[in-house]
Amino acid sequence: MVLALRSCEAGYGVLRVVKGVSLHVSPGEIVTIIGANGAGKSTLLKSVAGLIRPDGGEVVFDGRPVRGLPAHRIVERGLVLVPEGRQLFAPMTVEENLVLGGYTRYRRGEASVARRQLERVLDLFPVLAERRRQLAGTLSGGEQQMVAVARALMAAPRMIMLDEPSLGLAPLVVRTILGVLAALRKDGVTILLVEQNAQAALGIADRGYVMETGNILLGGSAAELLDNKDVRRAYLGKDYVRIDE
Repeated sequence: MVLALRSCEAGYGVLRVVKGVSLHVSPGEIVTIIGANGAGKSTLLKSVAGLIRPDGGEVVFDGRPVRGLPAHRIVERGLVLVPEGRQLFAPMTVEENLVLGGYTRYRRGEASVARRQLERVLDLFPVLAERRRQLAGTLSGGEQQMVAVARALMAAPRMIMLDEPSLGLAPLVVRTILGVLAALRKDGVTILLVEQNAQAALGIADRGYVMETGNILLGGSAAELLDNKDVRRAYLGKDYVRIDE
């Protein structure tokens, strides 16, 4: 397993948001966590990424415990989060935002490696190559999301976590971003995807978990979750029908 959570607890002060969550992600998988607003999905990702400290349980990445490590140390180990809302540096150019994503490599004196990674990332997102000198804050929402994903890839991670990457985006842009994720899997990048757009997420995922009020209610293959009547009713809409039925 690349990532394993065992009885993970997390929250903010006395507010417990994540309540004993256990899950795993194997090498090369795309695993999605779906659930309604307030289910604890974002808090779970932040606790794994080191942005908040888990209150209990275990977080193991690549066979080593990472619970309690600062976020930059977790990035150095190869686990990177694309946060909800993109959180770009708006007054900086696209290229400057991407270079910041490769900070750990520059700090280790691997500038040539970082430059090669920059060109690879721009190949994945050709529109960003065209806009590399443009201020990030002047981009469309979809282009900003591409920058957020590309910035995370600058660290050349073994695993990438994404928090609501499709939020507020047009369907065509969503397909583009999900297509990039599918391409990354072919390159050996493992992906944990948090999404409210359950249909889109399960469409590219190998497995999924359903999270509600801080707990994992259900887990299974993407096909099993798409076939589950309760999942359909709650997250796919009552009229959702699989195209192969």
